[in-house]
Amino acid sequence: MTLVLGCLLGSGLVLVLAPFLWPANSAAKRSGVGERMRMRLVQGGLAAVPAPAFLALSAIVGVASAALVHGIFAVLALSAVAGLAGLLLPWLIVSWRAAARRRANRTVWPDVVDHLVSALRSGLALPDSVSSLAQAGPVATRTAFAKFEREYRATGNFSYCVDELKCSLADPVADRILETLRMAREVGGSDLTVVLRSLAAWLRQDAAVRLEVEARQSWVVNAARLGVAAPWIILVLLASRPEAAIAYNSPGGVIVIASGLTLSIIAYRVMIALGRLPDERRWFS
Repeated sequence: MTLVLGCLLGSGLVLVLAPFLWPANSAAKRSGVGERMRMRLVQGGLAAVPAPAFLALSAIVGVASAALVHGIFAVLALSAVAGLAGLLLPWLIVSWRAAARRRANRTVWPDVVDHLVSALRSGLALPDSVSSLAQAGPVATRTAFAKFEREYRATGNFSYCVDELKCSLADPVADRILETLRMAREVGGSDLTVVLRSLAAWLRQDAAVRLEVEARQSWVVNAARLGVAAPWIILVLLASRPEAAIAYNSPGGVIVIASGLTLSIIAYRVMIALGRLPDERRWFS
């Protein structure tokens, strides 16, 4: 029975993921789902991982989680919840990594702008100033700027290399800085260093304010996680008893678990929305 349920769950996951995997030019890609997933992987530091491979890994984790939970508790509804949680776990990890990198980069971009100002004031051309960040810039961004340096030496096309650099960095602040440099390159301007200094000052101020607000609102996020995890921990403890497993396998038990899952998702999303600061959008992507 366990093997049959595992095969059915795997077949369902394959059917759900099929529009994203086959063919490459599917409607999902045209609608932007594949592009958003690729961008999130880049933001999470997994640019080398293809989206189909990530989806396949998510499906494997989901099937393994469902099979493991069903083998331990023999509760169908709980196994389905575990499969769903396993399916979403890689995406949640990537989202967490992307958010952590964005928070860390908030303190990096002012230093990047300062290095650019120093390079421009020393007499370097704009492309050379950007390329110098591969050696003199913050460690977190050197790889992306080193790629820019190689591509600019190979092509000599500043606009194209800026677009590639924006894709590598995948950050709204980086988009703003690079678009400022592109405009200065195309139309000229003697106040570029003044604009960059003002931008660096604003970025430092914004980062300080965000850190303070996030520290004060962290209790909301922690309360949301604790409030969602606690009922499921109790459910797992109860499901370990044979009589409780029989009750949860009944239609009433399935309704209880499904209702609890729905309410947990709604409550968690509401709490996270209350404690989250609005993220800056990539208007120049």
